[in-house]
Parts: sequence; structure tokens; C-alpha cells
Amino acid sequence: MKKYLIITFLTVFAVSAYAYTDLHLLPTSLKVLVLDELGNPVKGAEVSLFNSEEDYRAGENLLVKKTTDEDGEVVFKKLEVTSYFIHADFDGKTNVGGGVQTEKLVEGRINKVNTVVQ
Repeated sequence: MKKYLIITFLTVFAVSAYAYTDLHLLPTSLKVLVLDELGNPVKGAEVSLFNSEEDYRAGENLLVKKTTDEDGEVVFKKLEVTSYFIHADFDGKTNVGGGVQTEKLVEGRINKVNTVVQ
């Protein structure tokens, strides 16, 4: 009898854990770290997010624009699970050639990417 109770408990626990993770309680986010040519964080860089390469190249249909904090970071929250194009600009320097496209984001996680302005 004990054996059946343990098996039942483990089954209920496993199903509950699976259902809980399937609720997607954490929003999909992207943390961008902007660095200079020497690898130092850049405070005050403007970071723009685009859905497609065409929009990125044309500078159209901007999803959102934010400014990096003292650590050179900016976080975009509640994003779709897809790849994004990033444009970073600071004092006339940009990240063109220094990492502009992300990998497809992982759902329910804080995805991280570094980009270099030069």
C-alpha cells in the first residue's frame, strides 16, 4: 500500500511541476550589454530593437528604444520568442559590425547579448 501511495504522490508531483512550468510565469526578456572597443560598459547608449532586418536597415517600425544604465545594460521585457535586431548608438559610434542580431530568444528567460559600439 505504501508503495502505491508513493507512486501516486510522485506522479501528482511530476504532473503539477510540468503544469506549473507550462504556465510561463516569467516574461521573455532580453538584456543587452553595450561595450566600447576596449570592452568597457557604455553608460547612456541608446539601444533600439527591431523585428526584422529590413526594419533595422531602414530604421523603420521601431519596437522600443531605451538608454543603458550605469552598468551599460538595458532590459527589454515581455518580448515574443523570436530573433531581434539591435541598434546601439553612443556619441556617434554604433554597433554596426559589432553584433546586431540576436539568436531566437528562449521563452520565459532573461536572454542576454553583448554588442560593441565603435
